[in-house]
Amino acid sequence: MQNEHTGRLTRDGIRIHERGDFAGMHKAGALASRILDELAEHVFVGQTTGEIDRLIEEKVDAAGAVSATIGYKGYKHASCISVNHVVCHGIPGDKRLKDGDILNIDVTVIVDGWFGDTSRMYVAGQLSRKAERLVQVTHDSLMKGIEAVRPGNTFGDVGHAIQSYVEAARMSVVRDFCGHGLGRVFHSPPNVLHYGRPGMGPALEEGMFFTIEPMVNLGRPETKVLMDDWTAVTRDKSLSAQFEHSIGVTSDGCEIFTLSEAGRFHPTWR
Repeated sequence: MQNEHTGRLTRDGIRIHERGDFAGMHKAGALASRILDELAEHVFVGQTTGEIDRLIEEKVDAAGAVSATIGYKGYKHASCISVNHVVCHGIPGDKRLKDGDILNIDVTVIVDGWFGDTSRMYVAGQLSRKAERLVQVTHDSLMKGIEAVRPGNTFGDVGHAIQSYVEAARMSVVRDFCGHGLGRVFHSPPNVLHYGRPGMGPALEEGMFFTIEPMVNLGRPETKVLMDDWTAVTRDKSLSAQFEHSIGVTSDGCEIFTLSEAGRFHPTWR
């Protein structure tokens, strides 16, 4: 097994991984994505977020993998589940889903030392028109960001692609949380901002691994963290959505490690 210090560091502290490292990330990402694929049928009106989390932990254990979030800074669950105006880091519990609730489920697994991190949106019952539009814009903003990933571009180019798309739809990008580097560690440089100016920030290089995970609000971008020190919500109580992929920069673009093999990344997959 390789240690976590393969490759080299840029002057910004970003690790440049070797070509052989991509296989480990694909394996970890595929498991995280498959677990989220299998959850789709378990999201329904009356279901609890705690039961969804229990199923996730069961699936991680059955795969012989490790949950990256259980025990992380004292966190006790195998997922974060963020419902409606919860932006991120929602704690699973006894609350039952209602018709029209939208929720982000975020799972990170460790497979052979590699971290697979991904999240996507689900709906309980019927999507409202405004929620459907929010989910679609958020999904498409992630893909716009990914399209900007190639050597020679900068992280500012990625953030600008997301921000300009979202704001053209008269929604807002959350600024209090960002994507991050990963590999054999959960969080590492760079911070991947979902807003920015073209040409700004570190240049992208082949071998960089990181997440892109825009959080988009129907209202204003401001958030606040609740007394549990985890749950982040929109200050104006507007709906929020998020999608996340883990990617690796290649010589001419990028590879997505967390693609849905079942085609269930978008909640309207049916």
